[in-house]
Amino acid sequence: MNAQLLQQQLLQQQLLLQNTQNQDDEIDLAELWRAIWAGKFTIIIISMIFAVASVFFALSKPDIYKASAILAPASDKAGGLGGMSGKLGGLASMAGISLGGGGGVDKTALALEIIKSRSFVETFITKHDLVVPLMASMKWDRASDTLVINEEMYDSVNNKWLREVKAPKKPEPSSWEAYQAFSNLVTVSQDKTSSMVNIDIEFYSPEIAKQWLTWLVQDINEFMRDQDQIEAKASIDYLTKQLVNIKVATMETVFYQLIEEQTKSMMLTMVKKEYVLKTIDPAQVPDTKDKPKRALIVVLGTMLGGMLSVLIVLIRYFSKKN
Repeated sequence: MNAQLLQQQLLQQQLLLQNTQNQDDEIDLAELWRAIWAGKFTIIIISMIFAVASVFFALSKPDIYKASAILAPASDKAGGLGGMSGKLGGLASMAGISLGGGGGVDKTALALEIIKSRSFVETFITKHDLVVPLMASMKWDRASDTLVINEEMYDSVNNKWLREVKAPKKPEPSSWEAYQAFSNLVTVSQDKTSSMVNIDIEFYSPEIAKQWLTWLVQDINEFMRDQDQIEAKASIDYLTKQLVNIKVATMETVFYQLIEEQTKSMMLTMVKKEYVLKTIDPAQVPDTKDKPKRALIVVLGTMLGGMLSVLIVLIRYFSKKN
């Protein structure tokens, strides 16, 4: 009996201790509200400071305009020697000639990857002389419809770069810096269902954004056309030379068909203006800015100030209480 009574007393003491600890751990919402209400002026002041700062920050950011174009694949597969290899590869192999695989290449996907490549972008920037507006511009002056150049970075009068950078960088931007800057402005995407291609360019000037996008579509079509012309001409020259050594009539037929196919490919490169990407919705000068979202910046800045001020008030209140 004594042992049972002792166990009951110990159990009661443990329950009492747990209840006391739970009460200490519980958050008193009324106390929290009293702490917040006591520090209401601190919360209002800090929130107002953040709101005003976010307004100035939002107004300091220049407008960014986005030009967009919708394109469609002009052709899906690479023709020519690669396409004929599947049909005539068996006959050509009889003469010990390999024509490669017959799967073909998705020219649209290839063109989109080339647009993102460093060599193409650097050539594009050099061709159209984009380094100064790309690297030294600050904003767009709507009244005069001109780009505002940062005079601390570039002297427009003497055409000299003045920017201060740490070694190994130089005042004049390198091709790698220009490539990175341009790549950050361009967005390329393709809808897997419809195969439609969307290309966007963001910049301070809506007119320049539209012009750059137009040039980009033209240049990628010209680049792909030139590459196919070079390949087709090289294939025709090779097949013509090999034809002299062919003694089998069947193989002569194969080579003539291959030459005919390459001639067709070269003809297509000459007559098709939009060789790989066909414009469905051309780039237009955007009328409204795409960003910054100034109202959103102000709202988020004010909310951040409010949450930070409440946290400061609670920490100060419970520190004094302890």
